[in-house]
Amino acid sequence: MAVHVAVRVKTSPAVRAVLIFSLFLPLLTIAGGVLGGQSLATSPLFSADRLLAYIRTLSSNEFEGRGPGAKGEEVTIAYLQKQYRDLGLEPGNPDGTYLQAVPLVGTRPDPNMKLTFTGRGKTMQLAFEKDFVAQTRRTVDSVHLDADMIFAGYGVQAPEYKWDDFKGVDVKGKVIVVLINDPPVPDERIFGGKAMTYYGRWTYKYEKAAELGAAGCLIVHETGPAGYPWDVVRDSWSGEAFNLVSADKNMHRAAVEGWITHEQAQMLFRAAGLDYETEKKKAVSADFHPVPLGMKAQLEIHNALRTIQSHNVIAKRPGSDPSLKNQYVIYSAHWDHFGIGPEVNGDKIYHGALDNASGSAALLEIARAYAQLKPENAPKRTILFLSVTAEEQGLLGSEYYAEHPLYPVARTAANVNMDGMNVWGKTKDITEIGKGKSTLDEVVAEVAREQGRTVRTDPEPEKGFYYRSDHFSFAKVGVPAFDPDSGIDFVGKPEGWGLKKRDEYTANDYHKPSDVIKPDWDLSGAVQDCQLYFLVGYRVADAIREESLRSGK
Repeated sequence: MAVHVAVRVKTSPAVRAVLIFSLFLPLLTIAGGVLGGQSLATSPLFSADRLLAYIRTLSSNEFEGRGPGAKGEEVTIAYLQKQYRDLGLEPGNPDGTYLQAVPLVGTRPDPNMKLTFTGRGKTMQLAFEKDFVAQTRRTVDSVHLDADMIFAGYGVQAPEYKWDDFKGVDVKGKVIVVLINDPPVPDERIFGGKAMTYYGRWTYKYEKAAELGAAGCLIVHETGPAGYPWDVVRDSWSGEAFNLVSADKNMHRAAVEGWITHEQAQMLFRAAGLDYETEKKKAVSADFHPVPLGMKAQLEIHNALRTIQSHNVIAKRPGSDPSLKNQYVIYSAHWDHFGIGPEVNGDKIYHGALDNASGSAALLEIARAYAQLKPENAPKRTILFLSVTAEEQGLLGSEYYAEHPLYPVARTAANVNMDGMNVWGKTKDITEIGKGKSTLDEVVAEVAREQGRTVRTDPEPEKGFYYRSDHFSFAKVGVPAFDPDSGIDFVGKPEGWGLKKRDEYTANDYHKPSDVIKPDWDLSGAVQDCQLYFLVGYRVADAIREESLRSGK
């Protein structure tokens, strides 16, 4: 079986220039079966005890929630460097260090801000965190908002679907109110059916608002289409926010970006003489036109600003082939979480045990496996182990690496990203987020078959996970990216048990201090997945080179 590694991505406005990716990299022919002596029988052994020990350390109080620019970062990156060094892996930065500096600007808004809606003889005052969250991405001390509001449906302009929620209406200087996710049209040929496209992501809504010159953008939160409850938004948006340092100080962004609760949106529409549910239904049509609300939004945001140097941590295992060692396979996982934040049930440390101490633990365990390979079994291409910062702030560390790569992306054969490992036991399947977007699919399927497992598509495609993890930064620049997730068909468990565990985690622990090691954790599934990730990356790294090139847009 020959596998030609390339990438295919569904229409994504943020990456319009790379709708069909090509590497300008020699195509990789991966022969079926054993490569370089590595099969299930001969692959390195992975340890649940070591994984748990890594997670316990990284999620401990000493690491203070691994917040960028805080003590938690200092402790975390020192720990990761020591682990890589102790494994005998070389520094990954060509300057001889294990670090890549990532310049970030932090903005901490004054929590005493109040959002006011006025008009039609009515006034609404919304409380920060309870009713709304807002920030400015601009690197300024303060912004003042006093602008007319307009409901813009889902805030989407998708010419390939003949969809335009704006219909030429000028929203410059206005505040647009938009719905989260894609328009849920019944025709699955439009917006990919149940699966979220990039048009549905909150990041797209703000990008479109800025592109059209809007003064602000408020997204209406609803748990179902957002994929997470309000307290996740509240906790993620109420503290310090980071952005990559920008030459224009992010003045190209809308002045205000924020969310309002479903309840406040309903009240706003009633104040405007409209019914929220009726207008929402109208928005699920290509014939939708923006609706002026006859209301003004007023808000002042005062920021405390600071500029920091955060860090990606990178190590490498050089390839064994004299010519192919200058090509690369990157394993990645984000080391960061939310640090110290709002207290919940007596705890202010956001431990992030599953998200993503577990992924960082898997990265270290896979790094150990490569480090212990005998020279005759080393893959032809160089393996990079990349621990990225500020994923929780919007994939910033991986975005910075993709834009400022230490090794050319044109010679990067694949990325295998780990974001939240399976902590509930062995599965009969493995989930591949974005299945069909990369021909790494065939390598994944081959290894899974050898494990006696099946590869399934994302069981929750409406949540848009493909756009929410660090592999996306690599996919945007043309690197074939494998974004795995745990399976849902657990050995010895009834049907539906796996999805129930996911839902419980999202509702109770996701982005909360309670994301800690639980008594019922069973890391045999994480061991199973580490083996799969190792073999997928190894087979790409050890593949035979073809002398043909593939090009395209």
